[in-house]
Amino acid sequence: MRYENGHMKDVQIAYIGGGSRGWAWTFMTDLALDDALSGTIRLYDIDRSSAEANEQIGNHLMARPEAKGDWQFEVRDTLESALTGCDFVVISILPGTFDEMASDVHLPERLGIWQSVGDTAGPGGIIRNLRTLPMFVDIAVAIRDYAPQAWVINYTNPMSLCVKTLYEVFPQIKAFGCCHEVFGTQKVLQGIYEQETGDKIEDWHDVRVNVLGINHFTWFSSAAYQGNDIFPIYRRYIEKHFEEGFESEDKSWMNSHFNCAHRVKMDLFNRYGWIAAAGDRHLAEFMPGDTYLKDPETVESWKFHLTTVDWRKQDLQERLDRSRRLLSGEEEMKLEPTGEEGILLMKALCGLTRFVSNVNLPNTALQIPNLPASAVVETNAVFERDHIYPIVAGPLTEEVRALILPHVQIHELTLKAALYHDRGMVYDAFRMDPNVRSKCTDETKIRALADEMIDNTKKYLPKGWD
Repeated sequence: MRYENGHMKDVQIAYIGGGSRGWAWTFMTDLALDDALSGTIRLYDIDRSSAEANEQIGNHLMARPEAKGDWQFEVRDTLESALTGCDFVVISILPGTFDEMASDVHLPERLGIWQSVGDTAGPGGIIRNLRTLPMFVDIAVAIRDYAPQAWVINYTNPMSLCVKTLYEVFPQIKAFGCCHEVFGTQKVLQGIYEQETGDKIEDWHDVRVNVLGINHFTWFSSAAYQGNDIFPIYRRYIEKHFEEGFESEDKSWMNSHFNCAHRVKMDLFNRYGWIAAAGDRHLAEFMPGDTYLKDPETVESWKFHLTTVDWRKQDLQERLDRSRRLLSGEEEMKLEPTGEEGILLMKALCGLTRFVSNVNLPNTALQIPNLPASAVVETNAVFERDHIYPIVAGPLTEEVRALILPHVQIHELTLKAALYHDRGMVYDAFRMDPNVRSKCTDETKIRALADEMIDNTKKYLPKGWD
């Protein structure tokens, strides 16, 4: 890439999972809205036809007169071809299919274990890791061999262990994980601040927060807007509105499968004094299963959703239909900001600006000093030219640390289980999970559940699991 008159040109981006019908379209939109970067997007996907569809959609988008970006989309047949000479690598893959995810999410229900997402924590997250991490081993090796100096941005869940695996295989990798859950909580605080004070916050980025925790179980130890401490305002709002929660003016929690009334995070604030900073669906899975996930009726009372795999399959069909319409010209992609920060981070790493955002990185700088250095944690970091400087967020309170530490330990067990094909470590991880532990203590049933879930995803596991 080269710098020219305030712009970075000939930027080469390898997109692994380039047939994506979600993140890829988001990425395209943001690229089209910004003229500071230009270059080539190399789309690599094991489903080549999906990458070819995105090649056409992306190039058509860039050809529209209102598009500011100047990017060429190209399908590549191999990781070597996609990675060699690239400046950035974006990873956004679906490990397996929704059939395997149906087992991840719904098989534990026979033991009364309910999961609202099933891709990060709990039995579903553990098994999803077993089939995801071998793929990330291969990706890390390819990056080491063909693009060792590239910046690697991961969007794939389970976020923490995907990033941890990249560093386990290639310790010198320049990788980080991006997640938008924190943004959603900043927007909630924006809305509550405006309702409580009558003042307008023009940009949710101006809600300044100190982020610390692990992905999907993040917390704010402080939050402020223009010098005003938001914690007392948040507390006051909860005292008045805890039963109904917070709902934006244009959406109720029932209008979207991913919406919630934020009652779980309000309850966690009342219990622990910090603002839980992820969607309620994710937060609930890190807590004991008799708290928010006791049964579907309890979930409904807390005003969030159990994301069923049948719903995911229906959503996929709708996105496939949309892909067809985009290809045929029946529909045009809307050119409006998506709220994601990937392009902003790239611009900063190219030296065009300086930016601060939450990011998932190994805790080697002891960003959170009372978690292990080997953990992948989520805190703020400063992005500058070819550097990321993690910000020391400070220690967790002992109460919050007690909630997070078991999951850090589960991550260690799960990574070793995935690398060494060890069922015993999977059993141990299941037993340690708070959702499982509060619902079932029968060792025989836990082992039987783990074995069946492993067998149901064996198509995507290395031969060692045989």
